[in-house]
This record gives sequence, structure tokens and C-alpha cells, in this order.
Amino acid sequence: MMKTRIRELRARYELTQDKLADLVGVRRETIVHLERGRYNPSLGLAYRVARVLHSRIEEVFIFDEEEGIR
Repeated sequence: MMKTRIRELRARYELTQDKLADLVGVRRETIVHLERGRYNPSLGLAYRVARVLHSRIEEVFIFDEEEGIR
């Protein structure tokens, strides 16, 4: 299971979902799905999101190993 801190980090930098999507180069719906954990990003997308949020990938996307093993 993938958890994210996108919403928290977006708020820190006062970014709307629309603005983050524009900066990353995706649709707003993609950001919505990422925030809700409904979509696992490609490595490239994860990198772009993290970069815009001034963070490392592992600070933005948290993999819950206990959930992932099932």
C-alpha cells in the first residue's frame, strides 16, 4: 500500500491541485488519485512530484511494507 504526503506538502507550499498538476505536467485528476492512494506513480512521475515539493521521493511516497506483502 502506498501512502503519500502530497496534500500536506502542497499545503506547505500553498499549491492547489491544479497548480501542482501544471508544474508536474499531469491532469488534476492524477494528483487527486495520487493523494488518495488510488494510483501508484511511475518513477519519473514520483520524481517530478517530489522535485516540485522540494522533497525526496521517499519523503513524499511512503510504502507500507506490511500492507504490500499480502
